Amino acid sequence: MFYTLFPRSPYLGLLSAQLVSLLGTGITSVCLALLAYELAGSDAGVVLSMIFAIKMLTYIFLSPVFAQMARGLAKRKSLILLDLIRAGFILFIPFVTQVWQVYFLMFAIHACSAWFTPQFQSLLAEVSDDQDEYVKALSISRLAFDLEQMLSPMFTALLLLVLSFRYVFFLDAMSFLVSASLLLLISIPLKQGTKPVIQASGLLENLTLGLKNYLSKPSLKALWFAYLAAASASAMVLVNTVVYVHDILKGDESETALAMMLVGLGSMFVALGLPYWVKKLSLERFHWIGMVTLLFAFLIPLLSSSWFGFAAFCVAMGVGMSCIQTTSSLIIVQTCGSEETAPYFAAHFSLSHCWWLITYLVAGLSAQLLGLSMAYLVMSGLTMLSIVSYFLVTRRSKITI
Repeated sequence: MFYTLFPRSPYLGLLSAQLVSLLGTGITSVCLALLAYELAGSDAGVVLSMIFAIKMLTYIFLSPVFAQMARGLAKRKSLILLDLIRAGFILFIPFVTQVWQVYFLMFAIHACSAWFTPQFQSLLAEVSDDQDEYVKALSISRLAFDLEQMLSPMFTALLLLVLSFRYVFFLDAMSFLVSASLLLLISIPLKQGTKPVIQASGLLENLTLGLKNYLSKPSLKALWFAYLAAASASAMVLVNTVVYVHDILKGDESETALAMMLVGLGSMFVALGLPYWVKKLSLERFHWIGMVTLLFAFLIPLLSSSWFGFAAFCVAMGVGMSCIQTTSSLIIVQTCGSEETAPYFAAHFSLSHCWWLITYLVAGLSAQLLGLSMAYLVMSGLTMLSIVSYFLVTRRSKITI
C-alpha cells in the first residue's frame, strides 16, 4: 500500500518503520492493561491511570529538554538508537511482579518516546516540498496509528490464544528491532531552505522558548485546546475500556482487544478520507466535527449498557479523535512557514500531553470514586470545556485555520 502511494520515496521507509513500531506499541498497551488487571484486579483502572500519568509527565518535561539536546544531531540515527533502547526495556516487562516495577519501566520506555515522536514528525515534514505528497503522508501516518489500533489488538487476541500475555512482550520487542532496521536502510534527502529557530541566551529560556513561540500563534493555541477533547476521549478508552468490558459487559481479554480495535476502525475512516476532504473542508471544520462527535459519543454509555451501544461509542471515539489529530501536523507546518519545525513539534508534543496527564488521572479517579457512569459524564464536561475554549480563541483572534 505504501509503495503504491510513494514509489521510490523516502516516505515509504519512514512510514513502514512507523507502522512496525506502532504495532509494537499497541501490543504493549493491550498487554499492559491485562498485566495491570492481573496485579491489581478491580483497581486496574487506577493503576493504568497512574501509569499513563507517568507517561504524560515524562512527555511534558522531557520533550523540550530532548528538543534542545537533539540540535545538530542526525535525526535518522537518533531514531534508530531510540528504537533499540525501547526494545531492550520491553524485554524486562515479562519479569515484572510488582506495580512499582511497571512504573519504572514505563518511565524509561516513554522517555525514549518523548524524544522519538517529535523527531519523527519533524523528519517527515522535511522530506519533501510537495504539499499534496505531505498531506498524503500525514494521512498515511495517521492511518498507521489506526492500523495499529486495529491490528495490534487483533494480533494480540490471536497470540493470547496460544501464549500468556507476558510472553507476548518478547515478540513486542522484536517490532522495535524491525523498525530500527528499516530506518537504517533508508536514505533521506532533506528539503532545503529551512530557517533555524532563534535561540535564547540561557538554558531555561531555550527550554521554554519553543513553548512560548507555539502558544503565541493563535492557530496553534486553538489546536492545543482542541486536543483537550481528543485527550479526554483517548484517556477514557485506554484507562476504562478494560474495566467496562469486564465489569459491565462481562467480557474477557479478547473482547477488550476487539473494543479497542473498533476505535481504530473509526479513526481509519477519517484518515482514509483526509487527502480528499482537506481540499473541500477547512481544517477548523475538521476540529469542530471531531469535538462535537466526541461530546455526543460520551453520552452513549449513559444511555445504553449493551455491546451495540459500546461498539458505537468506540467507533465514534475513533472518528472524533482522528478529526483533530490527523490534521495537527499540517497546521503546525503551515503555521511555521520556513522556520525549523522540530521545536514546534516538540512544543506541541509537550503541551498536548499536559491534557493527557489531566485526563488520564480524571478518567481513572472519577471512575474509582464516582463510578463509570459519572466518569463518562465528567469526561463529556472536559470536552465541552475544549469546545468553549476553542471557540473563544478562534473568534477573538479572528483566524481561519
